Amino acid sequence: MEAATTTETPPVPQQAAPPPRLREHYQETVVPALTKKFGYSTPMSVPRLVKVSVNMGVGEASRESGVIDGAIEEISIITGQRPNIRKAKKSIAAFKLREEMPVGASVTLRKARMWEFVDRLVSISIPRIRDFRGLNPRSFDGRGNYSIGIREQLIFPEIDYDQIKETRGLDISFATTAQTDEEGFELLLGLGFPFAQEGRPGGKSPDEIAAEEEEQRKEEARIRAEAEQAALDQLKEENPEAYAKPEPTDEEGEDGDGESTSDGGEEE
Repeated sequence: MEAATTTETPPVPQQAAPPPRLREHYQETVVPALTKKFGYSTPMSVPRLVKVSVNMGVGEASRESGVIDGAIEEISIITGQRPNIRKAKKSIAAFKLREEMPVGASVTLRKARMWEFVDRLVSISIPRIRDFRGLNPRSFDGRGNYSIGIREQLIFPEIDYDQIKETRGLDISFATTAQTDEEGFELLLGLGFPFAQEGRPGGKSPDEIAAEEEEQRKEEARIRAEAEQAALDQLKEENPEAYAKPEPTDEEGEDGDGESTSDGGEEE
């Protein structure tokens, strides 16, 4: 019998992952906009996002078994990168804390993973926050870096609600090359961060905003009063008899004279 001939299947070439969508948006849209606004001489002077740090603390739950493992698993699912375990540097009796006790987990994202995480955070996760009224624009550190706090990890769609034993918060820090808070704010705003209107860097102070609102209310009241007066004048021109003041009649005058005369006669 002839030996059966086998044909080897050629391996399927792996396709390279597409570039991060947010990074392309930064290069094509954000860089020209920042260069035009701040007048940078070279593209390397334009602020850019360097790294993103995600931290999750477990607090008193660190003394329970399996809690730190759950935090590590959740951050791994959210960021796509295994975090580092943060341990206490010294013992503190008041907090029942011992040295080398795990107190949280943290991960630092850079390059493609950083861009993908920020894209998902801005596009999907932040809109899922309950009663969201905009990110606080006052949370810059004075050198263009920004930090936010997330109360619940459930805003990330990667987390299964049924598998969560306890809700925990996260702290997310965005490190940039911006020199000022205003430049860092414009960078993150161009990347799609939904900042609140009040308190933006480089904007007006709360006192100035309140003064402008008061001035606007006065101006609206003045315009409204002028419109009402103009409408009243027009009504008077169209129907002057209705707005004319009544004049005293001759009969009223004679009665008055007669009364005074009769009174005078009685006195005499």
